[in-house]
Amino acid sequence: MKPLLTASLLFLSAAPALALTLVSPDLPPAPIIVAADAPPRTRDAAQTLADYVEKISGKRPDVLQPPPAQPPERAVWIGVSPAVPSLFPDIQLEFQHPEETLIVATTHHLLLAGRDRWDPAHREAKGRLAMKTDLQQEYGTANAVYSFIQDQLGVRWLWPEEEDILPSPRIDVPPGEIRYHPSIRARSGMFVKLSLGDNKEGPDELWARWQRMQLDSMQIDGGHGFGDWWQLYHETHPEYFAAAPDGSRPPNPFNPRNTKLCATNPAVWEQWLQNIEQELAENPTKQIFNVSPNDGYTSGHCTCANCLAWDHPDGEKMTWTFGNGVKFDGVSQSDRDVRFANTLARKLKQRFPDRELYVLLNAYGYARNPPLAQRPDENVIISSVANFHLRSPEHRKLPMEQHEEWAKLSKHLMWRPNLGSQAGLSWGMPDVAMTQAGEDFRFAADTHCIGLYFDLFWFHWATQGPHYYALAHLAWNPRADVESLMDDYYQRGFGPAAAEVKHYWKLLERTRMEFVAEEPSRQRAYDLPKKYTPALFAEAQAHLDTAAAQIANADAKYQRRLHFIQCGLDFAKLVVDTRQWMQKFEECKGKDAEAKAHVLTNWERVAEMQKTFPPYAINWQAVFRTPEPGKDTKRIMGLHPDVPLSGRVLRELRDAGLE
Repeated sequence: MKPLLTASLLFLSAAPALALTLVSPDLPPAPIIVAADAPPRTRDAAQTLADYVEKISGKRPDVLQPPPAQPPERAVWIGVSPAVPSLFPDIQLEFQHPEETLIVATTHHLLLAGRDRWDPAHREAKGRLAMKTDLQQEYGTANAVYSFIQDQLGVRWLWPEEEDILPSPRIDVPPGEIRYHPSIRARSGMFVKLSLGDNKEGPDELWARWQRMQLDSMQIDGGHGFGDWWQLYHETHPEYFAAAPDGSRPPNPFNPRNTKLCATNPAVWEQWLQNIEQELAENPTKQIFNVSPNDGYTSGHCTCANCLAWDHPDGEKMTWTFGNGVKFDGVSQSDRDVRFANTLARKLKQRFPDRELYVLLNAYGYARNPPLAQRPDENVIISSVANFHLRSPEHRKLPMEQHEEWAKLSKHLMWRPNLGSQAGLSWGMPDVAMTQAGEDFRFAADTHCIGLYFDLFWFHWATQGPHYYALAHLAWNPRADVESLMDDYYQRGFGPAAAEVKHYWKLLERTRMEFVAEEPSRQRAYDLPKKYTPALFAEAQAHLDTAAAQIANADAKYQRRLHFIQCGLDFAKLVVDTRQWMQKFEECKGKDAEAKAHVLTNWERVAEMQKTFPPYAINWQAVFRTPEPGKDTKRIMGLHPDVPLSGRVLRELRDAGLE
């Protein structure tokens, strides 16, 4: 059967010749038949397919497992059951690529299948906040089902609990074949708070699953490798840790978890290998082990003679500090870090020669620039902390150059940006850049990226939802046409008001791009009122007002969705107003009673918003949390009179000419 180059196999309402009819007014739905040995995530996907056939047509198909002894005349087959080869005799049913998916239709049968790998004896693992359950190493069949629901049944998951469906009493699928395997195999880390085990399952986690992000095939850690070592070993093995210039081996003064290691100490290597052996005994399915130096890259790198000998003498000059205020003039840590990772990777391969295991190394901090002499081994994954996403054109150049150079040296490369809050991202401002996202993912594909980990999105859907939507689709297909993708989003989401809603988001996208280009300071987000002016908000509001008039007599779903966006704009106005009055409060060092009162009144308005805004509009756990003693307040710094910008930040703003 000749493969189709398009993802469109669907015909609704009209029955083309030779098409497979899944459901029609005069036919019951074709049953959904699940392979007898299908794992739980595949069975869940089959039920989801039945849900959407019912939502579209009003008729629910039966879900059969195990398959019946005799194949029915018409059926949807989930996974490769024993009857499938004879029903699809011309189809290659062996999957050659990781996560490969297959959608194939004949005049009587539809097959949704993919490459699945799982260990029935090890289907659980501890997540950050919840257990990871029903684990697989690959979920090809489940993702094939979700692709079919989206691409062939025409369902759009706009944001959590907001889907768009095209009702029809008839669903026909013409013959054809679509094969696909994603080049980015680690996708769940892009929206880490929606990954398995990071939280209890809810509509937002399901959104990520249906967008084919959550169920991926590489579990990559975005953090650092040795955070528990100081606690475990500093008393019994102080020699494991980095030496200061005076020969002492002190902890990191701000956070002992960030204490670095003596990378050249063979005892460190052997201890690490023992730990990995124990970890694999407990979780045999784990494949990737983080060996990245602990955080705090400006301090604490080892200065013993052996470690310094691993540094390249021509490396970029860099200075790091120690807790006693001592400074050390060294060089880039890239060569040292790669040699350390290679050393551990070789030991891992020697100990487990028959297993596909990797070590992960962050190209971060003083190791963002590529090494001069070392090259990562084949079982080393380089995690490029290249911060070009959401940045200005000027600030994109160097990290993209560094990332590209790492790509030339590394067989396995992932992209792990620190997002920061360039235009109020963490505060819930409309910090969106869909066009840039398309450019970034094409660049990631060109540099053979196999994984993603973004630190960090906070999920303010009413102000940033289109950006999340674009990213989700790009993670599955990094070469997707973003302009077409977003046009479809606006049309499906807002119908008669699609053009005005598009103008609204284009305005906000253009504004944030101008803002980050105009403000050179890394603290630019604190001066939002400079760009987000009353005139800008009036222009944005005019687009929404016109959109509201266009859908006044349209389906109520469009009005509900527009209200969701209106809530986002109302919130953004409040953030900017709050920041403007806080600037007055900070300028007079807390003596402006009127400014303080205005800010506190805004906090009362926030309390009302929390009661009236739709679910998922704003993540109230991330912003406008009343400051409490002993609690982290960095995300509300500059928004509450009890947490004004620090003197250091204000000095940076003044030095940058922003005050």
